[in-house]
Amino acid sequence: MRNFFNNHLIIFILIVAAFFRIYGINFDQGHYLHPDERAIIMFTQGLQWPQNFDQFLSPQSPLNPHFFAYGNFPLYLLKVLSPLLGTFDTEFSNYAEMYLVGRLLSAVADLGTIIVIFLIGKKLYGKNVGLLASFLYGVAVFPIQASHFFAVDILLTFFITLTILSLVNLSEKTSDWNTLLVGLFFGLSLVTKISSFLLIIPILYTFSFSYFTKPINVKKITRHIFIMGSITLFTFILLQPYALIDFQEFKEQNILQSKMTNDAFIFPYTLQYVGKIPYLYELKNIFFWGLGPVLAIPAFAGVFYFLKKLSKKKVILLLFFLTYFITVGKFAVGWMRYMLPLYPLLCMFAAVFILRIMEFFSSPYRFILYTLYFILIAIWPLSFIHIYSLPHTRVSATDWIQQNIPANSTLAVEHWDDRLPLSGSERYNFVELTLYDQPDNEVKWSVLNKKISQSDYIILASNRLYVPLPKLSDCTRYKMCYPKTTQYYQNLFDGSLGFRKIAEFSSNPTIPFLNIAIDDQSADEAFTVYDHPKVIIFKK
Repeated sequence: MRNFFNNHLIIFILIVAAFFRIYGINFDQGHYLHPDERAIIMFTQGLQWPQNFDQFLSPQSPLNPHFFAYGNFPLYLLKVLSPLLGTFDTEFSNYAEMYLVGRLLSAVADLGTIIVIFLIGKKLYGKNVGLLASFLYGVAVFPIQASHFFAVDILLTFFITLTILSLVNLSEKTSDWNTLLVGLFFGLSLVTKISSFLLIIPILYTFSFSYFTKPINVKKITRHIFIMGSITLFTFILLQPYALIDFQEFKEQNILQSKMTNDAFIFPYTLQYVGKIPYLYELKNIFFWGLGPVLAIPAFAGVFYFLKKLSKKKVILLLFFLTYFITVGKFAVGWMRYMLPLYPLLCMFAAVFILRIMEFFSSPYRFILYTLYFILIAIWPLSFIHIYSLPHTRVSATDWIQQNIPANSTLAVEHWDDRLPLSGSERYNFVELTLYDQPDNEVKWSVLNKKISQSDYIILASNRLYVPLPKLSDCTRYKMCYPKTTQYYQNLFDGSLGFRKIAEFSSNPTIPFLNIAIDDQSADEAFTVYDHPKVIIFKK
């Protein structure tokens, strides 16, 4: 019985992980409240197969998404899968429910990552490490949240982890097949998101110690470099052809993305990162929210333990971890999703460290400690998915608005945020408060004050503006500053603007059974704003 349980434990882990990733998958009831998911679906929806080869080779081809902030492969994959699932429900192939296909794809891809983690852990450390690492990733909160959206980061993590597994296999056996798989998965990573180019460092390392040893087989080295390079290039051209056909737009969009990573003032929605402390910001969000302290402590400790127990194969993992963290952690912007490809490795480090610590205890105590630890570690994901057991806060706010705000009222809403109510907006008049506008001077506020005077209600759909802008009140420190906007928010919240708060809608992670809410408003904005933003309504 024990052998049966051990042999099938990975299946149990996948079932638990699938529950966390699918539970509440329709959390926003089709309102597309994740802006990246919304953009991806919109660009996917318009894709069409060209009428002829000449049209295919044109930058104006209907197969060209004209969207290169991410790779094109996720869009093409969704475009192919949606009609297939559309045989069961025609809405799956339309904008109305295409997001559900994407979210299911994210969930399946993340389950694939769990399997790959198991295989890497088993190969490097043994089956127990593989099982524990896959379990830890399966219950890690941020991968669970990311799986509830169709953004590219889950797919990216899957292909990056597959590339790392292929490199480990290549380091053991320098065969044509292993080389081909490295090229394939590296190519799939690149057409998912170009930042995966950082894999080149562990790839070069693996080739150097696997091939450039005595006696050197020049013919074999040349053949395998050609195989890997050609497969990577072929995969990139096949699955992202318009990066070459429409190279100018591809280059311009990627240059703009590169500028954003170096300057948080580039876009309004990146102002939240002005003053971000590199690396510490990322570590804070991983520790408190992405993994939670119970998992993050052994994960961080495991990094240092891993450094002490290196082998040539284990260096592959460490090289990618350090290269990626040092490069991406230095960015001027710090969305939590940027660090998602490191979560599988962090869970691997945690598993190695936990099992090493448990060796100091005898069997009875070890069983008790494992039981207590698994109970503690389960609290965070169970607390988090509580938000999916409730209506989305913006959906609740919409229902409240329709029931409590009279028709023809004038609602002031903030630009660069979702407008509420989500439905029934034809009943109301709207004015848009352009609070990001610069300069933040009398001219700007003469216009805004007129709009505010016309408004019966002010609606804050999230903390997207009222948290970052007051941090930029000092014009002697920042090249873009908001002293008058800061005063506006102070007056709004203390009531001196002439409006009072009449409704607030929030949904926090809640510890099960104890019903203790965890205030996560201090987390990275993206951790709350997509699936459980705080909505506040003020009335004149």
